[in-house]
Amino acid sequence: MARHTRVLAAVAALSLVVAACGGDDSSSDTTVASGGELELVKEGSLTVCSDAPYEPFEFQDENGEWTGFDMDVVRAIAEDNGLELEVSVQPFDGIWLAPAAGKCDMVASSMTITEERENAADFTQSYFDAFQSLLVRKADAEKYNSLEALAGKTIAVQTGTTGEAFANANKPEGATIQSFDEASAMFLALESGQVDAVLQDYLINKERADKQGTSTVSVKFEDTPEQYGFAVKTGDTALLDILNKGIDALKESGDYKTIYDKYFIG
Repeated sequence: MARHTRVLAAVAALSLVVAACGGDDSSSDTTVASGGELELVKEGSLTVCSDAPYEPFEFQDENGEWTGFDMDVVRAIAEDNGLELEVSVQPFDGIWLAPAAGKCDMVASSMTITEERENAADFTQSYFDAFQSLLVRKADAEKYNSLEALAGKTIAVQTGTTGEAFANANKPEGATIQSFDEASAMFLALESGQVDAVLQDYLINKERADKQGTSTVSVKFEDTPEQYGFAVKTGDTALLDILNKGIDALKESGDYKTIYDKYFIG
């Protein structure tokens, strides 16, 4: 990934002046930037909380390297600011609270910006548009080609997601909404016949269908546009500024498109 040195200029030549926070405790550091003090939980690193694996946005390759759309975007911004990428795997439910709890500096986890989440964290500008969808077994594709067709059936969702909220708000008559803590558990439940469909973000379901081969996306809900954002603790304007300007710089340089095409076009 090429570095985008313009990010440094965009944040007024960010000066990395590392100093330990709080007496002799060197577990975190403070970086002085033009927009204020950038406080990091680990010296020299941008620590990211993520509910992983969640392909194609965040997962590890065969060498254990963190990759995926979100990870490539955040790594580019981190490197442009002289930081290493560190990843802390956390459950998705309430993950936007993790920076305030000191578990990480930010959240990158295919997370939709919602009013509820904005009450407990600060979000960057939107960096990705998403839609809800239904994943079903291939044999059921024609039968379960709408949400209404799942009346009396069992629909899997992930706990704490907008997919869970959408399913509960639009539940077909007699349907059961079954929540799972992990996306992988939903897919296994579909394969085993425990549930009849998985309702979640389109590109996640599409990735699973393409790789697994026995399921397919039967519906993409085009009328449910959502916007992903990165989250930081409330009031962390220094990091928020770096992330927003980093997103802008990636788009201006064309490298955002390169990353996008890598995971969604190629």
